Amino acid sequence: MAAFSLIEMVFALGIAATLGVVAISQTLVTLDDSRAAGAARYLSTRLQRTRMEALTRNTSTALRFSSSSNGYAFAAYVDGNGNGVLSKDIQSGIDRVVQPPGRLGDQFPGVEFGAIAGLPAADPSGTPPGSDPIRLGSSDMVVFTATGTATPGSLYICGRRNTQYVVRIFGETGKTTVLVFNTKSGQWNPLSN
Repeated sequence: MAAFSLIEMVFALGIAATLGVVAISQTLVTLDDSRAAGAARYLSTRLQRTRMEALTRNTSTALRFSSSSNGYAFAAYVDGNGNGVLSKDIQSGIDRVVQPPGRLGDQFPGVEFGAIAGLPAADPSGTPPGSDPIRLGSSDMVVFTATGTATPGSLYICGRRNTQYVVRIFGETGKTTVLVFNTKSGQWNPLSN
């Protein structure tokens, strides 16, 4: 039985430690990217749930985004007086909450609405998000009608390590798609399952 010298033992421990650090680092990158992808899928599902509320209730529903010092929160509202979901009706209580408010960062740590610097628009005919990751017009609401149509727009989601996703809403169908930004090619690609 051969004995190990102290130098051999230190060398072996050094290699093991280095491999451990590399493995942990890669695991953290994968975990952060998975959280961001999960947040994008969750938001897409939440939008489709709001759309189903509109179809089931046969009235307009909306997912409204509001900005605060803690980031963006969102909640679903239903039209209470037949004139669509409006900010003034939400404030007065006519249009009421039907899905509780939520924040991406609460369920997906390190993930928020946002965009990396210089990010191109996901919609080729649209404008880049810049500092406004909620690209829905001035109301910051996606309104779904009883016929299934919606406010078109894009919701940009950024992960902790600048992984970038977008949930796009198509107006004519009310459907959504999730895209991921490839920083190497500078292109938006569909998020695979």
